[in-house]
Amino acid sequence: MAEKDIHIAAQHLDSESNSNRFVNEDLNDVNLNNNTSAKIKNPLAGISHDSLMRDVEEFANEHQLHDIKPLLKKGALVAQNPAEFESVEGLDDSEKEALRNEVVHKWRQPAALYLTVILCSIGAAVQGWDQTGSNGANLSFPVEFGIPDNDETDPNYERNLWLVGLVNAAPYIASAFLGCWLSDPLNNYFGRRGTIFFSAVFCLLSVIGSGLTQSWWELFICRLLLGIGMGSKASTVPIYAAENVPALIRGGLVMSWQMWTAFGIFLGFCANLAVYNVGPIAWRLQLGSAFIPAVPLVLGIYFCPESPRWLMKKGRYQEAYKSLLRLRNSPLQAARDLYYVHAQLVIEHAVIGESNYFQRFTELFTIPRVRRATLASFVVMIAQQMCGINIIAFYSSSVFSQAGASNLTALLASFGFGLVNFVFAFPALFTIDRWGRRNLLLFTFPQMAWCLLAAGFCFYIPTDSKAHLGAIAFFVFLFAAFYSPGEGPVPFTYSAEVFPLSHREVGMSWAVATCLFWASVLSLTWPRMVAAFTPTGAFGFYAALNMTAFVMIFLWVPETKQRTLEELDYVFAVPTRKHMAYQTSKAAPYFIKRWVKMDKSARLEPLYNFDQVDAARSTSIVEYLGERK
Repeated sequence: MAEKDIHIAAQHLDSESNSNRFVNEDLNDVNLNNNTSAKIKNPLAGISHDSLMRDVEEFANEHQLHDIKPLLKKGALVAQNPAEFESVEGLDDSEKEALRNEVVHKWRQPAALYLTVILCSIGAAVQGWDQTGSNGANLSFPVEFGIPDNDETDPNYERNLWLVGLVNAAPYIASAFLGCWLSDPLNNYFGRRGTIFFSAVFCLLSVIGSGLTQSWWELFICRLLLGIGMGSKASTVPIYAAENVPALIRGGLVMSWQMWTAFGIFLGFCANLAVYNVGPIAWRLQLGSAFIPAVPLVLGIYFCPESPRWLMKKGRYQEAYKSLLRLRNSPLQAARDLYYVHAQLVIEHAVIGESNYFQRFTELFTIPRVRRATLASFVVMIAQQMCGINIIAFYSSSVFSQAGASNLTALLASFGFGLVNFVFAFPALFTIDRWGRRNLLLFTFPQMAWCLLAAGFCFYIPTDSKAHLGAIAFFVFLFAAFYSPGEGPVPFTYSAEVFPLSHREVGMSWAVATCLFWASVLSLTWPRMVAAFTPTGAFGFYAALNMTAFVMIFLWVPETKQRTLEELDYVFAVPTRKHMAYQTSKAAPYFIKRWVKMDKSARLEPLYNFDQVDAARSTSIVEYLGERK
């Protein structure tokens, strides 16, 4: 939409209703398609007290919220200037204490919020277990179905390599081309919870079917059906968590998607090991065991509140408020968030307007603010495959087997990888909102690169040496330890945050489809690649991709930590050229001066200018508590 059209839309909204008075002023001040000043603006800032109260009156009347009108007025005043809530008239002591606790005791949240996060975590565990069921089965099902991939004398050897890769890639192919893209219409008609239920049913039934198959193509079909559930679930669960969780702890809780995916991977390896010695049906149990975490997901999702932002998008404001009451510690916080999100939705509507599914997909690449989010989510998602983690998640048993390990030893080494991957995901709970998404990525990618390179070179150690397998396993485990708190949790957390509400479903579909499409490419090509390149060459190839991903992240991925989902509209309105210029002309020289030359006097000028947003709240509260002491 051109700048002129934006101003016309804003003026039109302004003439229709006084409740949208702030739109025209806001868009004139900071253009949400071209924020050249890099200013992060509160959509309620600058509105006079009387005008704001009149806006709230009309908002309450329009959405039949008469009974909470006084609460909405107080909430709007708090949202307008979060750092100065102590001076807002009419707040009682309990309300002020609740607002202070948002920073002082930020992990003290309602049970319904933690229930939501737990169910989302179970959804992630399903995803992880689905990935690793085939890992152990790779040692058995190719022989069972007459497509052995370990006999180079077989005249069909190369064909078998591709077929094994195809069966392993099936869920990711179906996810990338169907499951992810079903997420937008499913969310539109059934909401976040309904979509998660739909996906959980597919994840439950398809894995049971996989364990009962009688040929490779039957297994292929069942795994395609699994991909429909995996794609729609992975596109919805992180959004659902991000929309329900407060900004200050959103990264820590939403990243639980990856932490519990890692836990699911670990449980999958445990299941692979537990049934290793039960005879010819071991691979069937390894594939079918993933139904276990899908059961509580199917049953538990309807005990969770629906996303308030989704309900507001549908005009169901009364239900949104009831949902917020379950997700926040006080009615004031619920009323504040209800009105604040509404304020940003009005601006968003003026910038983007109404659109259908196909228009929304096209707008991922045509509307500047949305296009920048599309690029950033693409980078973090493809980087997750470029780093090579799924070489290990999908094929670790085969990799260790090629290193000379017995089947049992290969499964034990895979178990070790799963354990390291899970344990080292925990630090991200505390670092992702403290250090930021971008910084975690920039730190971990170089570390993963040299770990893969070292693991590849360890294949040159003579196989009769005890150090051969031990050194390979050590560097693979070290690779997982660097991955888990960095590139592990960031992509799904980040992609769930960056899109405006109008494009959140289709944007997340794009992001997850990107991730899972390249996961299917990796899964399909690895057996043939390792046969052609040798393990050393294949690991070296992915080490180089790690450094390529590092450069892409440095140039194209903005930081999003501790910004509300509404404030991120302003972050992604900053032109890509401005962001790249800042990184190359200021951030890179600062890093060299500060950390290479060890000049402690080095200072970095910030890119973003925060204008009356809730980041200032922590300073205000700390000062308040100091005065009380």
